Amino acid sequence: MLNVLSVDVEEYFHAEIFQRGAGARASGRPFESRVEASMDVLLGLMAGSGARGTFFTLGEVAAAHPNVVRAIAALGHEVACHGDRHECVYNMTPEQFRADIRRARQRLEDLAGTPVIGYRAPNFSIGPDQRWAYSILMEEGFRYDSSTHPILHDRYGRPTAPRFPYGVFRSGMTWLTEFPIGTARLCGVNLPIGGGGYFRLSPYELTRRGIRYVNQVERQPVMFYVHPWELDPGQPRLPMSPRHRFRLYVGIESQAAKLSQLFAEFRFGTAREVLEQHEPQPCVLAAAAAPVSVAAL
Repeated sequence: MLNVLSVDVEEYFHAEIFQRGAGARASGRPFESRVEASMDVLLGLMAGSGARGTFFTLGEVAAAHPNVVRAIAALGHEVACHGDRHECVYNMTPEQFRADIRRARQRLEDLAGTPVIGYRAPNFSIGPDQRWAYSILMEEGFRYDSSTHPILHDRYGRPTAPRFPYGVFRSGMTWLTEFPIGTARLCGVNLPIGGGGYFRLSPYELTRRGIRYVNQVERQPVMFYVHPWELDPGQPRLPMSPRHRFRLYVGIESQAAKLSQLFAEFRFGTAREVLEQHEPQPCVLAAAAAPVSVAAL
């Protein structure tokens, strides 16, 4: 079973938990860029295992580090869009959102030399009140979104959302496909097995068993995600509460080893190629939902 390895290509200081933890100390302060070095580590791990992935890249990172985007494309990975300035969708108007993704997508396509058809909102910030974003994504040329994490969380998450790819919005005969972050269902609760902080903070066995169950029993792919800064133990660490330090930094030192083990046990590819192989399920939340084929991606 081919799963998706997705990467949110951003700096450590873009993380909302970093900004919340640092508070006023992070406001307007220039921070050292470290994304190139951490991307080199991640791309090296992937090359060594044969894993391929989708890189949801910030427009401002692409502008500052164009060689990062060129390297992603040259190594056969998929370049996708993470917005331009890491601004949450719920903080933008529809007009601002359109300008943000249009600017980022153009930068990414110019550097990668290939169409960019995938989008992930910073901090999974497309919720029920931001459904207007789907029509704009379609109008701007995107074919799939990955901004839903179907878990209960203090800052994001939609635990009642479908767990596997589904048609979330239709314009005429064309659908926008939603590819949620991976979860395993146990006793009526969605367990996070799709990476992020949960992968760093949880025993590796939880992720391994969860992905294996979803692949072998439910016969579905898992969307897994990681940030480059999660492989950078030397990143600057501002004073912050123990709670924020725990969520940000625990597990960073062992992240590379855990990812190497994950790459050795499971197959990972791009969102685009996985969606070509799997028929998305009907959506139980979106109006006029129906199965949608994205074989033409």
